[in-house]
Amino acid sequence: MTYASFFAGRELIDEEFKTLPDEHIATRPAIHFNGGKPRCNRCNNTTNFASHPCARCGNLCTYCRNCIEMGKISSCTTLYTWNGPSPKHHENAGTLHWTGTLSAGQKVASRNVERAICYSREHLVWAVAGAGKTEVLFQGIASALSAGKRVCIAAPRSDVVRELAPRLAAVFPDTPPAVLYGGSPDRNTYSPLVISTTHQLYRFYHAFDVLIVDEVDAYPYTFDRSLQFAVQKARKPESSLIYLTATPHAEWQSEVKTGKREATLIPARYHRRPLPVPKTEWCGNWKKTTVPKNVLLWAKAKVKEGHRLLLFYPHIDTMEKALPIFKEMDPRIESVHAADPLRKEKVASMRRQEIPVLLSTTILERGVTFPGIDIAVIGAEDEVFTESALVQMAGRAGRSADYPTGDIRLFHYGKTDAMMKAIRQINEMNRLGIERGLIDR
Repeated sequence: MTYASFFAGRELIDEEFKTLPDEHIATRPAIHFNGGKPRCNRCNNTTNFASHPCARCGNLCTYCRNCIEMGKISSCTTLYTWNGPSPKHHENAGTLHWTGTLSAGQKVASRNVERAICYSREHLVWAVAGAGKTEVLFQGIASALSAGKRVCIAAPRSDVVRELAPRLAAVFPDTPPAVLYGGSPDRNTYSPLVISTTHQLYRFYHAFDVLIVDEVDAYPYTFDRSLQFAVQKARKPESSLIYLTATPHAEWQSEVKTGKREATLIPARYHRRPLPVPKTEWCGNWKKTTVPKNVLLWAKAKVKEGHRLLLFYPHIDTMEKALPIFKEMDPRIESVHAADPLRKEKVASMRRQEIPVLLSTTILERGVTFPGIDIAVIGAEDEVFTESALVQMAGRAGRSADYPTGDIRLFHYGKTDAMMKAIRQINEMNRLGIERGLIDR
């Protein structure tokens, strides 16, 4: 591997490489002090610092606690970036190997994305879950790669990254993407096409001509200003920024409606069937019982009919207490959460239809597709289930043309504004889809 292919676009610390080239390397301090107040140049943190006796310099060093999971940086740490020529693209880098067709809504979004990439602008694609946001990107990415541009698709969650990677690899086989997340084997791989968690962008500086942020409203990105800073730091000064989401926050929705934010709205799925609308069902105080009776009866009836289920729980402990009851129905039933060491394997098994029912925290609210499933949210009134979370969970059902419908139940101990707003938003998208001729009545 050449120095250019290793360093290009990256911003690294000493511990992240073995040897340093003699030229084309720029440096800057990892922590900048202004009037004695520290600021981390890697993540822009200004408040979350601590001090420690430093083995490197022998002094009492200030270090950043905010991005420490990416490797500790202290006041004596140097950040290294490459300012030499970047590796050349493969001559077929921009060749698109995709034979699918776009819906009317997707075609409009695809043209607008390609135009934003061409003119280095920002653009928001607001598309309902299952509308085919990824396919909307293909032509724009192809044009960018053909023009010698470097492209990154970033998402807040590693599940989304792992879901996107094989799809992009299949349509751009001449440009195998570098896939970056915690523990990824591609950490030192160079590619003009990168698929990354937003956390991994801390390690890049002015690297990308095109930066696409998928699920821009998802936790933790939407609440973490340092991740938003990392996105801006990773893009080149002249570059395009494309945002994708099914549930933009209220401020962005207002900006779109008033014309202050450039956006394309896709209110319908590619298969032209309406979004399944959740039904609310009271289940009593679910916190005081292992599994509410009507939840269990619903699940048993669905499994008997041959349906597969995705059941969302607000808390790990409640979910794990319920799991043995569900396993009595079928021992293959599993649960999954963010810290589950078998998380990837369970999601893959669910995708292969080997698991009939999967219990999950909000970790699977977005970015995953399981064909032909029904959805239940247990304790839907819990504060963790925001409007956007409920819309996304509902969006797991009815995504494929073979299974365009689905039963979605919000089991609750009292209705909330978030529940009602989520239902209204789904109904509004269906109304717009019919109005624009994107849904068959």
